[in-house]
Amino acid sequence: MSTINFSYDPEWLDTLSAPFMTNAFIAGLCIALAAGVMGYFTIARRSTFAAHALAHIGLPGATGAVLLGLPVSLGMGVFALGGALVIGALGKRVSEREIATGTVLAFATGLGLFFARLSSSASQQMQSILFGSILTITTGQIIGFAVFDVLLLALLAIIYRPLLFSSLDEQVAQAKGVPIGLMNVAFMAIMAGVITIAVPAVGTLLIFALVITPAATANILAGSPFKAMVIASVLCLVSIWAGLVLSAMFPAPPSFIIVTLSTLFWAIAKAVKTMRK
Repeated sequence: MSTINFSYDPEWLDTLSAPFMTNAFIAGLCIALAAGVMGYFTIARRSTFAAHALAHIGLPGATGAVLLGLPVSLGMGVFALGGALVIGALGKRVSEREIATGTVLAFATGLGLFFARLSSSASQQMQSILFGSILTITTGQIIGFAVFDVLLLALLAIIYRPLLFSSLDEQVAQAKGVPIGLMNVAFMAIMAGVITIAVPAVGTLLIFALVITPAATANILAGSPFKAMVIASVLCLVSIWAGLVLSAMFPAPPSFIIVTLSTLFWAIAKAVKTMRK
């Protein structure tokens, strides 16, 4: 009979000072900024299923990239973006997006498993793709994350008002002349980028905890969109950084601790809100 050993590592401070941990902390900052901002729009647009699905749609791109000897993030990004554009173009309304998302997701999942069966190396990569490995993020990936964040903020500065308007009240926004179709495609394309940079931290199965859960918690605590985005980014960052520290103190997969903390924050906020009613 096996036992679970939650041992304490007395040398955890040395672990935190290691170069790979520094990369993980910096990557966490980049991921939290993007996930917090876009998480709010995801909930406002009632596109949580689409956001969750995009991570899985990127799966065949990741396994296919391994087959071709290309970077995993490149393959995932290409497939996630392709799926996002298809969903954004076909799903102009929420109900249409659900159908388009489910269809694309089913095909992509099957294709990803097919690619994984073609190569043992692709099959071995499946675990890190599904569950993430933030401790193996490279300096080159961090540069890519930082560039993406800059482009994300620049783009949002341009389309913030129409994107927010169409997210909060699509019908009124359309009546006011907001290009709903373009906003759908833009949102999904940006979301594909966020998913691509967040997957290395927690994987495709747990991505919900970084993109959706902090934003859901922020919506409970904040009354305005901007405050909600700031709080969501902070909660996401705290979950990642605290998860890294705790994983060094008590050796455990960082992604598990990150997800647990993110969910715990949401549960506490939800409980406090319920007691105040």
